[in-house]
Amino acid sequence: MAKAPVLTPRAEDFPRWYQDVINKAELAENGPVRGTMVIRPYGYGLWERMQGDLDARIKAVGVQNAYFPLFIPQSYLTREAEHVEGFAPELAVVTHGGGKELEEPVVVRPTSETIVNEYFSKWVQSYRDLPLLINQWANVVRWELRPRLFLRTTEFLWQEGHTAHATYEDAREFAARIHRDVYADFMENVLAMDVVLGRKTARERFAGAVNTLTLEGMMGDGKALQLGTSHELGQNFARAFNTRYLSRDGEQELVWQTSWGSTTRMVGALVMMHGDDDGLRLPPRLAPVQAVVLAVKGDPAVLAAVRETGDRLAAAGVRVQVDDRTDIPFGRRAVDWELRGVPVRVEIGPRDLEAGTATLARRIPGGKEPVRTDLLAEAVPKALEEDQALLLRQAWERRTARTVEARTVEEAAEAAAAGGWARIRWADLGPEGEAALAERAVSVRCLVTEDGAVPDADDAPGNVAYVARAY
Repeated sequence: MAKAPVLTPRAEDFPRWYQDVINKAELAENGPVRGTMVIRPYGYGLWERMQGDLDARIKAVGVQNAYFPLFIPQSYLTREAEHVEGFAPELAVVTHGGGKELEEPVVVRPTSETIVNEYFSKWVQSYRDLPLLINQWANVVRWELRPRLFLRTTEFLWQEGHTAHATYEDAREFAARIHRDVYADFMENVLAMDVVLGRKTARERFAGAVNTLTLEGMMGDGKALQLGTSHELGQNFARAFNTRYLSRDGEQELVWQTSWGSTTRMVGALVMMHGDDDGLRLPPRLAPVQAVVLAVKGDPAVLAAVRETGDRLAAAGVRVQVDDRTDIPFGRRAVDWELRGVPVRVEIGPRDLEAGTATLARRIPGGKEPVRTDLLAEAVPKALEEDQALLLRQAWERRTARTVEARTVEEAAEAAAAGGWARIRWADLGPEGEAALAERAVSVRCLVTEDGAVPDADDAPGNVAYVARAY
């Protein structure tokens, strides 16, 4: 009788497969309150590497980190009408503290535009104070009705950037710079994620923004996932909080603002974009462990060779872990590392020692080959770079193959229902067509120009809409 697969096959039940990977790879578990999650060490290790790389990129464009309170007076959110209306269904409100009813309820941070502006209005006095570029790493709470680990949770981790500028042009360019040079570059070159950069429609725009730039990725089942957003806030919050500065001409002017964020949702995206029926496949540039060296047997000579190989790979700049737990069957350990998506396994047993080789198993393309042990320090880094590029190419090829050109709302809806994306001219869709798609649980993910650039306006005649079902 054939052994049952470790994971539910993706083609059989993609959501169940996703939950299996999260569980078996020990990424996260459900928390005690509905919609919360406990991120386990391996899952948090992925987030730490994402956080470290993004943080360096954010600082490289001149942004400084700060921290703002978790609790926000409810009155702050009511100052910007569209903002509070957009977030009202998701708010967690605290009415009691210290055994007493609070004089004013406080909201658990869903996002920080309002409290940031309360302080920006104090810190910005003159054009010399601009631009003011702030980021914070924090948790936020949005009461989620249909939670799914990493993808939609009541509490999640993120970074949120908030900036104030002297002119519309400066703010607009900074939002685009974050979108392009920070988020897109990170996702493509570190996470190996194929993303479409575009502009949200008015219907999908962030509450309180005048423009939202987005990055959309196709998951393994053909659905779309929003992976990061950068918003032009115009002067909406500046007007509500009276955030003004004294211009060079001696006039009091409202600032122009941006906000932008990315979240632990990227961990879920890694699973769904790159994973296969055997588990995770981690991009080598992100992987906390790029190569694991496994001892096939517990012979002293094998164990010595395994540890020596680990040292050689570490000296070559590879993030390596030695697995000499020979009290655990070799097959079980190999499957476990495969589930966790470690890009390369170097397996060494008695026969390998005799031949002066090791077995190189590559997780991303699959397959094994013998490699001389004295060449491993060159072969492993080379394999890691090849496999990084392969992941990105495979993601791009999937999106290309599963995206159709549609001419009508019906064709676009059918493409999305079939497990893919559609591209349709905005002139053939329009707000009425977008509303009709929404009734069928299909959304316009973003708008691009005909040549794939980010458009300057929502409804330019040449715009093309990407349409899909989404997480």
